[in-house]
Amino acid sequence: MKRGSVVGNIAKDLGLERSKLASRKARIDTEGNLKRHCDINPNNGDLIVAARIDREGLCGKKASCVIKHELVLENPLELHRISLHVEDINDNSPNFNGDSINIEIQESVDKGARFLMEEAHDADVGQNSVQGYNLQKNDHFILAVNGNSIELVLDKELDREKQQEINLLLIATDGGFPQRSGTLAIHVNVLDANDNSPVFSQAVYKASLPENTPLGTVVVTVSATDADDGINGDVTYDFGHVSEDVKKIFSIDRKTGEIKVNGTIDFETVASFELRIKAKDGLGLASYTLVIVDITDVNDNSPVINLKSLTNSIPEDMPPGSDIGIIHVQDADSENNRQVHCFIQQNVPFKLIPSIKNYYSLVTTGELDREVVSDYNITITAIDEGSPPLSSFKHIQLSVADINDNPPVFEEQSYSAYVTENKKPGSTLCSVTARDPDWRQNGTVMYSLLPGEVNGAPVSSYLSINGDTGVIHAVRSFDYEQFRSFQVHVMARDNGVPPLSSNVTVSVFISDVNDNSPQILYPAPEGNSFMTELVPKAAHGGSLVSKVIAVDADSGQNAWLSYHIVKSSDPGLFTIGLHSGEIRTQRDISESDSMKQNLIVTVKDNGQPFLSATCVMYLLISDNLAEVPELKDMSHDENNSKLTSYLIIALVSVSTFFLTFIIVILGVRFCRKRKPRLLFDGAVAIPSAYLPPNYAEVDGTGTLRSAYNYDTYLTTGSRTSDFKFTRCYNDNTLAGDQTLTKSPTDFSDAFECSDGSPEPRDILIPPSFCRRMQSYILVLLSNGLGLGKCSFVFLLFSVHSACGDVSYSFPEEVKHGSIVGNIVKDLGLEMAKLSTRMARIDTDDNDKRYCDINLSNGDLIVSGRIDREGLCGEKASCVLKHELVLENPLELHRISLHVQDINDNSPQFNEHLIAIEIRESAVRGARFLIEEAHDADIGQNSVQRYNLKNNEHFILAVDGNTVELVLDKELDREKQKEINLVLTALDGGSPQRSGTVGIHVTVLDANDNAPVFNQTFYQTSVRENAPVDTVVVTVNATDADDGVNGEVTYDFGHVPEDVKNIFSIDRKTGEIRVIGTIDFETVSSFEMRIRAKDGLGLSSYTKVVIIVTDVNDNAPVVNLKSLKNPIPENVPPGTEVGIINVQDRDSGNNRQVRCSLQQNVPFKLVPSIKNYYSLVTTDKLDRELVSDYNITITATDEGSPPLSSSKSVQLVVADVNDNPPVFEEQSYSAYVTENNKPGSALCSVTARDPDWRQNGTVIYSLLPGEVNGSPVSSYLSVNGDTGVIHAVRSLDYEQFRSFKVHVMARDNGSPPLSSNVTVSVFITDVNDNSPQILYPAAEGNSFMTEMVPKAAHGASLVSKVIAVDADSGQNAWLSYHIVKSTDPGLFTIGLHSGEIRTQRDISESDSMKQNVIVAVTDNGQPSLSVTCTVYLLISDNLAEVPELKDISYDESNSKLTSYLIIALVSVSAFFLTFIIIILNVSFCRRRKPRLLFDGAVAMPSAYLPPNYAEVDGMGTLRSTYNYDAYLTTGSRTSDFKFARSYNENTLPADQTLVKSPAEFAEIFGESDGSPEVRLEVTNRFNQCV
Repeated sequence: MKRGSVVGNIAKDLGLERSKLASRKARIDTEGNLKRHCDINPNNGDLIVAARIDREGLCGKKASCVIKHELVLENPLELHRISLHVEDINDNSPNFNGDSINIEIQESVDKGARFLMEEAHDADVGQNSVQGYNLQKNDHFILAVNGNSIELVLDKELDREKQQEINLLLIATDGGFPQRSGTLAIHVNVLDANDNSPVFSQAVYKASLPENTPLGTVVVTVSATDADDGINGDVTYDFGHVSEDVKKIFSIDRKTGEIKVNGTIDFETVASFELRIKAKDGLGLASYTLVIVDITDVNDNSPVINLKSLTNSIPEDMPPGSDIGIIHVQDADSENNRQVHCFIQQNVPFKLIPSIKNYYSLVTTGELDREVVSDYNITITAIDEGSPPLSSFKHIQLSVADINDNPPVFEEQSYSAYVTENKKPGSTLCSVTARDPDWRQNGTVMYSLLPGEVNGAPVSSYLSINGDTGVIHAVRSFDYEQFRSFQVHVMARDNGVPPLSSNVTVSVFISDVNDNSPQILYPAPEGNSFMTELVPKAAHGGSLVSKVIAVDADSGQNAWLSYHIVKSSDPGLFTIGLHSGEIRTQRDISESDSMKQNLIVTVKDNGQPFLSATCVMYLLISDNLAEVPELKDMSHDENNSKLTSYLIIALVSVSTFFLTFIIVILGVRFCRKRKPRLLFDGAVAIPSAYLPPNYAEVDGTGTLRSAYNYDTYLTTGSRTSDFKFTRCYNDNTLAGDQTLTKSPTDFSDAFECSDGSPEPRDILIPPSFCRRMQSYILVLLSNGLGLGKCSFVFLLFSVHSACGDVSYSFPEEVKHGSIVGNIVKDLGLEMAKLSTRMARIDTDDNDKRYCDINLSNGDLIVSGRIDREGLCGEKASCVLKHELVLENPLELHRISLHVQDINDNSPQFNEHLIAIEIRESAVRGARFLIEEAHDADIGQNSVQRYNLKNNEHFILAVDGNTVELVLDKELDREKQKEINLVLTALDGGSPQRSGTVGIHVTVLDANDNAPVFNQTFYQTSVRENAPVDTVVVTVNATDADDGVNGEVTYDFGHVPEDVKNIFSIDRKTGEIRVIGTIDFETVSSFEMRIRAKDGLGLSSYTKVVIIVTDVNDNAPVVNLKSLKNPIPENVPPGTEVGIINVQDRDSGNNRQVRCSLQQNVPFKLVPSIKNYYSLVTTDKLDRELVSDYNITITATDEGSPPLSSSKSVQLVVADVNDNPPVFEEQSYSAYVTENNKPGSALCSVTARDPDWRQNGTVIYSLLPGEVNGSPVSSYLSVNGDTGVIHAVRSLDYEQFRSFKVHVMARDNGSPPLSSNVTVSVFITDVNDNSPQILYPAAEGNSFMTEMVPKAAHGASLVSKVIAVDADSGQNAWLSYHIVKSTDPGLFTIGLHSGEIRTQRDISESDSMKQNVIVAVTDNGQPSLSVTCTVYLLISDNLAEVPELKDISYDESNSKLTSYLIIALVSVSAFFLTFIIIILNVSFCRRRKPRLLFDGAVAMPSAYLPPNYAEVDGMGTLRSTYNYDAYLTTGSRTSDFKFARSYNENTLPADQTLVKSPAEFAEIFGESDGSPEVRLEVTNRFNQCV
């Protein structure tokens, strides 16, 4: 019926009210999960078709088809069962198992034979199923129908030759209306009988093939046909009787007959092949043909070079033309491919001269020299005349024997050895090496020292040499200061006879080691108090005080000196120049500095490790020695005051007179002498051995750039006099670049070495070699002979004649050592010369040598096994080629060995057993070809005849090489299935040999029996869900035929595809197995039709019925039919919220179901109609406690074992507004730093409302209030949605430190609910206030100056700074620091107390006025600070303050004034006298000025230290210095002081070491690059006046 068709009015039939169908949710349900085919119209109550209803699909072959449905109504729950009976209509046609069927029938089948056919099937039932069959008319078959059995009956015999195939049409019809039918096409194949053998298209096949044909190449294709059909006409090809070697070369395709190349074809091995090919049909009938393959030669073999004789090694004095070897060249190819040319490369003193046949002589063409070429790698090249030509190479190693004709030669013309002084005896200096190109003892070199002297002593007392290695060792240690280099001579001698030798010079250079400590020249080590230096009290920082002068006996960097102060009385007062040794003040001299200053100075050199020396420098801070306490009488009274005055006057007068006298003397000397002289009184003495500290030797390793002479211009009585370096008088100063670039090779200049590089060595050519070369050239050039004529001459000496051939015949397989003949006698050779002429037997190409010669008697003997069949195969003549070779002179004799055949091989068949299959229907006289036997022997020794063992059925027919079995009596398989025969082949040799083969004849059967089942009906049972591969039942059928005719296979007949997906049948055993899922609820039984078929198509059928038994394999199914969701939380207990339906597809007890809920939910199940349950509440609901419920409904059946299932139902409880918001905390605290930015977040409050949606939405607000008299809203605000509290303004900790506000939270329910919370805000301090100084006041004046007693001791409290900070905590912690004071070391302040205390006792030298600047800093981050100044006066009363002191003085000062007047007069007289002398000096116009001074250090102007000069770029004088001279007059102990430099362009130390003279010239404006520096003398006389 169509969808929507009305089945009936169920409302009317059941008496239901149509108006309530919709409100009661009327609906159609099915049992289990079956498809719902009907539905109800809730408007009128009609039962209508909801889906297509197919009776065959629902009920199959069942006669009655009933569908179960249910009508369900709710409120109240009702259930009505509905049965729908489906009636059959003729909507299916009869169907066969396939559209067509193939049957194979032998043409020999008898008339009346029956062939079972599978019946047709119709899905309809009753009259609509299959009722009849019809067969289309034909000549051979009729139809026989008996119930469900349908058979084809052969009505006329078949003939395959007339008709190979027959097509039939079978029609099945049903009884329905309209009538339906189905057809089956039957295709009958008429099978053939095997009565024809294969026949080749040619009796003999011929083909030609070049050797080395690629693998896979098709040689020839053989073809044979068979008149039979099917397997009887399927021809396969194979090799007949061929050797295994041939099978490795050729292969044949069994189906196509193509013969292909399968291995390597070599013409030189086999020139032709004869292949016997067999063609065989499917049942064993065979025929043979012959294939002849001729091989053509290609040039595929390269020439082979054999070294027959070689002289090795060759003396280097061997004359040209000497014969040193014999070469033999062969090529395995034929004709032109066999012709070979041989030669060697051009650049060797050898050549090849052709000799007999393919023999060549290797001779020398020139003189040999082993030292030039010790061995030769000669390459012999052989090229044939093939196309393309092939070549090969032979490498020969020729060694040249040595003679002693070369002396040893040193690797260098001279050697240099460098050794440090003080090195241990036995240490290695260097190694000399000499090479001798000769070999072994001729080339072994021995070393020795030639006699000589070094510094007056034998050279052997200084050096020794290892005679084997040439290593030179030191016998003693060397001293660089004693001598710096020397030379020795070393001889190298070989061990030849006579020995040859050569000499070489070895220069030994000694390098300096730092083994001498610095020597201090000034101050002298034995210095005394009179050498104490005076330092003026007014000396400023950087003033020159003194200078330490030292030298070092070493050279180079070892002589670079550095100066260091290791200890001093006041570490911070003096410093010393690192490289100059100048002692200078670091700061100005103060009154507090001690008068006595001692300095300990260390002088270090630059050696590794360094050496040092120390000295003590005594310094006095004083203007004259009179101030020295030891010389000054500290006690005097008033009575001695006048005496002291008089003494001072007398002392000044005497000093003036004495000074005038000295000046006059100096003036006279300046006028008389060219060079200045120094007159001094009481000056510091300079030792006579004085060496300036910045000087070194002139040998190129010193530290001074030049020798300096100084002119000194001094003015007495002036504190601004200058000391000037003027210019250098040394014109021979070494250039710095020469010093720094000196390399060890430069020392070789002293030994006449030009550039230090080895000169090319002369090659010593032995005179003998020269003479041989001259004689050889004369021979070649005399009479105009060239190299070609020389070769011709050599050829004339090497030509020999070849003698005739000799032949021998002997049988194969003779024993080893058997005598073939006496070849010496047959050839007429001399027996005694066989050994000396190196007689031997050779073969052509690389063939095996089967014979040898006995050198003692000349017999030709057999040296290996000779098998004629292995060597020549089936050739009628077998000849072996050998050669007899003799040398000195070269002779060649050819030997032919004829090998005769003997009967040593038996006839052999290709197989040990021949199997033949013959049908029992074969006719008498039928012939079956047998492959003939083969014998490796030839002639009469080969196969001659055949014999067949007597039997009842077969005789033998032999025609030439054709051997056939002839059927003499018909076969009967039922009597004898197999026949065994023996065929014998015999040869004609003596003794006679034979070979046999077994013939096994199998009699084949005819297919005349169909399979027969042992049961016509099979019935069994199986449990549903049986495991896969379970055997359900085994069917069995047998066939009386044999072989393929009796092999039965099983298969399903006409069964649905669903059944084939559940069951399978084994085609061989008939086992029916489970392969899919068996479900009792789907199908409770199966009916299957099974077919048994033999090999050629005859079949039979049987029926198998399988009953399925039910198991509890279906768990109950819980269906939710109705559900009220969500449920208000105020619903009363007992309310129905849902309807549940439970079903189980199993049957019987397995179908009974119990249903339950879990215990901890306020719900329960109440049983209703049949398998329906109502879900009702059992208690009150609260959404805030449980907002939803996951209810699990469990259904359990009563099967064994019981199965259960669960259904989870999600029930949601609807919300009502019954909960106010609740804050997470009872109160909140917010912490904010002062000076915060407006709008910054302080904290966040959070309230929770357990209600849902708008009932649970919380809004925040601030309750009204005041903070510090202002509304709370002017300080804070709250975000109504998030509860975040923000600051409206910036807060000040100093104003107030905390306050409280109240926040309200309200929901959006109806009516709304709310709650409040308190928020405490705490303000934290920030360091935003600087400290404030309370004392001393910021506007402090002089009246706030603190008085400090002069007697105050260290740590005495002087004053106190008082300060406060408005911040709190760590920000208010204050610390006090003195940032500046008049005397930094006098006062200190307490870090946290601010108390100012003295660090030491107050002294008279301390300034009366002391200002202290104090900084007060707090502990904030960042810190803030303030400063103040504290004024202190060191005094006991204000009367002592200079500003308050009366300037008037009393009579006590009158005496002091008198003394000052007297001193002034004396000094004026001194200056006047000094000026007069200076004017006198200026009148004496001399080239160099003279020095007049009183009490200064005398420095000889013309002093030049011997052998010393400054070295450019390595000196210690960094620049030109100007000095202020501080002099004291009237004292005999006055000293000349280097004070300070006026040179503002002093170079740094790192630039000084690399400055060149040219660079100095650029600085001072010099154009000539001279290292001299000109300085103008500054005359400050006018300034003094």
